[in-house]
Amino acid sequence: MRGLVAWLTGLPGSGKTTIANAAAERLRAMGYRAEVLDGDWFRSHIDPEAGYTKEERVRHLVRASWVARLLARNGVIVICSFVSPYRDAREEVRKIISEEADFLEVYVKCPLEECIRRDPKGLYRKALAGEIRHFTGVSDPYEEPLSPDLVLDTVNNSVEENVEKLVNLITSRLRGSRAS
Repeated sequence: MRGLVAWLTGLPGSGKTTIANAAAERLRAMGYRAEVLDGDWFRSHIDPEAGYTKEERVRHLVRASWVARLLARNGVIVICSFVSPYRDAREEVRKIISEEADFLEVYVKCPLEECIRRDPKGLYRKALAGEIRHFTGVSDPYEEPLSPDLVLDTVNNSVEENVEKLVNLITSRLRGSRAS
């Protein structure tokens, strides 16, 4: 069985990692092979020299997409949790992955004001104080997806509701792939 890649994009603090981890856990409980590639984990273990300029972010995302593609072509469901703020970079990621696996763009939607309020790592506070350069949503743009496969609203829906929506999309896409 071929795997697939669900690419979660959204502002820092929007809930991407929480949803990704819970969805992977649910999929594993259903008997699927599922992995999470998280932006923070990927930066610390695979790509520690990655910077935050647009060019450095794009290079970082391309590297992550090749890892996701390799896992997916070997039957793993890969849930990627990366801010991935630029549409053109997400299109490049889609192109790389789609050559060998299904690709789902999932927009984890949360208003900037709510992400700033949550600020789980204190990064918005630092960015707003000018201590962090190239911070998405503050000093760098976030380009919302124009036609994502799924939108997960983390203000109006619970984590459980969003996980359910994501798992349903993934499993229905997998069933559809087997039929073709």
